Amino acid sequence: MDRSSIVHENFLRRVAAGDLPPGRAPEGPLSQAQAVSIYRSACLCRALDRKSRAMQAAGQGYYTIGSSGHEGMAAVAAALRPTDMAFLHYRDAAFQIQRAEQVPGQSITWDMLLSFACSSEDPISGGRHKVLGSKALNIPPQTSTIASHLPKAVGAAYSLGLARRHPPEHKALPDDAIIMCSFGDASANHSTAQGAFNTAQWTSYQSVPMPLLFVCEDNGIGISTKTPQGWISANFAHRPGLKYFSSDGLDIYDTYKVASEAAAYVRTRRKPAFLHMRTVRLYGHAGADVPTTYMRREEVEAEEANDPLLHSVRLLSETGALEPTAALAIYEETNSRVERVAEEAVTRPRLKTASEVMASLIPPARACRPTNGPTAEARAETFGGDLKAMGEPQIMSRLINWALTDVMLAHGEIALMGEDVGRKGGVYGVTQKLIARFGSARVIDTLLDEQSILGLGIGLAHNGFLPIPEIQFLAYLHNAEDQLRGEAATLPFFSNGQYTNPMVVRIAGLGYQKGFGGHFHNDNSVAVLRDIPGLILACPSNGADAAMMLRECVRLTREEQRLVVFLEPIALYPMRDLHEAGDGGWLTRYPDPSERIGFGEVGQHGNGEDLAILTFGNGAYLSRQAQKRLEADGIAARVIDIRWLSPLPEDAILEAVSGCRHVLVVDETRRTGGLAEALMTLLTERTDVPHARLSAEDSFIATGPAYAATMPSADGIVAAARALAGAQA
Repeated sequence: MDRSSIVHENFLRRVAAGDLPPGRAPEGPLSQAQAVSIYRSACLCRALDRKSRAMQAAGQGYYTIGSSGHEGMAAVAAALRPTDMAFLHYRDAAFQIQRAEQVPGQSITWDMLLSFACSSEDPISGGRHKVLGSKALNIPPQTSTIASHLPKAVGAAYSLGLARRHPPEHKALPDDAIIMCSFGDASANHSTAQGAFNTAQWTSYQSVPMPLLFVCEDNGIGISTKTPQGWISANFAHRPGLKYFSSDGLDIYDTYKVASEAAAYVRTRRKPAFLHMRTVRLYGHAGADVPTTYMRREEVEAEEANDPLLHSVRLLSETGALEPTAALAIYEETNSRVERVAEEAVTRPRLKTASEVMASLIPPARACRPTNGPTAEARAETFGGDLKAMGEPQIMSRLINWALTDVMLAHGEIALMGEDVGRKGGVYGVTQKLIARFGSARVIDTLLDEQSILGLGIGLAHNGFLPIPEIQFLAYLHNAEDQLRGEAATLPFFSNGQYTNPMVVRIAGLGYQKGFGGHFHNDNSVAVLRDIPGLILACPSNGADAAMMLRECVRLTREEQRLVVFLEPIALYPMRDLHEAGDGGWLTRYPDPSERIGFGEVGQHGNGEDLAILTFGNGAYLSRQAQKRLEADGIAARVIDIRWLSPLPEDAILEAVSGCRHVLVVDETRRTGGLAEALMTLLTERTDVPHARLSAEDSFIATGPAYAATMPSADGIVAAARALAGAQA
């Protein structure tokens, strides 16, 4: 027999024989009716675990990770409210089952079996993954929650205080709600988790509301690696700004009592707390994992002897809530019911085609209140002297600042966040004056942690805000890219569009900065962003485009709930001249607030038919310089600014190059994994036009005189264009 069958047979035998594990007497405020309800949830959790393993063995289910041993989470659910958003550990089926008891109209057994069967009728993921989650139960789905959900839980908790001061149009949580997130003892060691704990403490230490309950389910092992005994309590019992609570997760009375105390502390004090809950892990880690391959059999059997369901039977008997024979009857009836329901669930349809799988990659549009933009009086009061300067050509960084001001005036649910965005106004001055214009509640100076910055944005979006987090440099994104890939972008996919993470992530990036930074402040790799399904990547090349594209990005998030990254070329922030000193050729006027560049709309300068230069960002600037020199050689060129780097506006690109005899791709990202690979493929597959590429080398970027040596130059573009078009140098 496998371990699940052994645990099952042990339960039947020991309850029938009255052989129940010893423990302290039940105490606390848990009523008899509540205790029986929690026990029923635990029985259902156990029955579903056993059935999911059987379904997988029979080829009717796909992927299992059990909750057996963690049934005490049902008591935590009973101590919370259904309006308290819960980001769950993957072993928390008991929590979801018990919460379903608090919300009328739930068919939790059927719903979870559909999920195990990967049926397209699964109400949370639509058959895309076996996940915990429910829109009705306020549980956003998680897939493999190895701490990656903790930063967004911090953000969601922060949103509750912000929503009291600035209620967003699509506010989802009541003012008195708290946020709960749970995780295992092994996950608590993850750097992402440690960053989230630190951010919550850092925030609370400054008396900023942070109503967040961390729940650590300590079963003493992570897959096969044991957690040192006492490590969690030693690590968390005395952290500043984080109240520590401890409960015995094998005792539903103690767990309910302590969880209620912890929830009350968080709810009334609006401060974070850490609930350390002792559990056991029955069976193995997941699927067919066999614990006796890395644990002594005596250790495995000792854990099984501490089965929390056996403890619950004893406790219920001692309080008079339920006799052991009745408890056994509930257990057996629950198993029979799960068997009956599963027979039907495995017959339900599953996803078959790529289009069915991908249907939820793009979130649904949502209805928003119409906005006419800020009034002239409001703009005059907010902009002050800047209003007069709008009549004159300006650098890109200033136009982005004005665009941010206008969208924040128009949409009160927008909040900016990032390192140095407030008092300093950003490293390059892009966010100057915004904190004076909108206050520290909407322009948030964060601690130095990119995962926490993006997590704050994701969490705010859960409560109806439109976040605009800033990552100070593109190279810094790599510290936190999983918050976009593993959290924000996957949420609509795994929730069938029921949950979304609309936000605009501003990132200063790319290369060509003179005398500053090197590879950690100049990064010309965007492959990690273009590889994320559903993410929109925008990159302007001049100030006017930046303002109009930023407005479109805000519209995409607000109305279409899209996840957008707005990549701002650092070297072009201050650029004034194009061909020679003092010509002001790269300055532009601020476009009227009503003007936008639509998603997928490319830019074009010139109508030459000898050559189309297909480019973006700094490449657009350099190509414009090259264009003038090529005209002197008799090569009539047009420069096409792609603007939208992912997904590529393929049809618009092909239309823009139509009629040209040659196409040169100028790509400032690296030759391997860069944008040119996709562009060359597009041109090869859908045109017969001769084409070539000029890309950056596969190298990091140096500081000093060689700052641009590895990337395209105007001279290099001219040479490549001449070679392609057949002109003489």
